[in-house]
Amino acid sequence: MENKVLVELYVPCIEKKYEIFLPIGKRVGEIVLLISEGLEEMSSNYYQKKETEKLYNRITGKQYAMNQLLKNTDIRNGSQLILM
Repeated sequence: MENKVLVELYVPCIEKKYEIFLPIGKRVGEIVLLISEGLEEMSSNYYQKKETEKLYNRITGKQYAMNQLLKNTDIRNGSQLILM
């Protein structure tokens, strides 16, 4: 899986943690949208996606720029992320 990274994603508003593969060739904003849509569907609309959601590093608190390619970030296999 050279074109994907396995990360741990924590979603505080629903108090859930997921291990997911993220495509390294997509922009962070596209990934956030895909994750939000997937969460909404998996939770039977308990989770409601918002336009203001951002992706953060759970350890450092760093916010990732929405227009940055994932491969150009410090996100690697095993990274711990937060979606808020």
